[in-house]
Amino acid sequence: MTNIVLFGPPGAGKGTQATFLKESFGLVHISTGDVFRFNIKNATDLGKLAQTYMDAGNLVPDQVTIDMLSAEVFKNRDSKGFIFDGFPRTVAQAKALDVLLEQFNTSITAMVALEVPDELLLERLLDRGKTSGRPDDANAEVIQNRITAYYTNTAILKNYYESQEKYFGVDGVGDIDIITNRLKELINSF
Repeated sequence: MTNIVLFGPPGAGKGTQATFLKESFGLVHISTGDVFRFNIKNATDLGKLAQTYMDAGNLVPDQVTIDMLSAEVFKNRDSKGFIFDGFPRTVAQAKALDVLLEQFNTSITAMVALEVPDELLLERLLDRGKTSGRPDDANAEVIQNRITAYYTNTAILKNYYESQEKYFGVDGVGDIDIITNRLKELINSF
């Protein structure tokens, strides 16, 4: 199995590239945002539990998220592998993901990080905000806060995966097709 953690700051192009990569390699794309929305919309037991935390203004505990991801991995256990998008975000979550995948006799192949300068991230997100309707993409200050939060809270995962020789940075600047080809070339090398 090929299991990729697709990583990068907001606006790096993770969602766009995940779509191309899943088609090219036959991988299952697991976006934690999509999994959360599905579980909440369909009022699953895990969705109801997550909603109680969110309604109280709290973060959903890692175990609830892992349980949701576990269900997705189990449903697709015969796949060629997974692209994890939006998870893990902390070292504790990365370790929990390792334990989850061990249950299916597999592991993370690589963390692939799209590397994009902050100025371009801001430009991309402001452009997306004009068409997406997402208020968090329409305000430069909010965008900068999201980028800062990424570097402060999430980018520390780079060290976790580097220590396992599983971290690979990819230039995320250029036309979408060029970036996709860079990613394909890297993934084909695993």
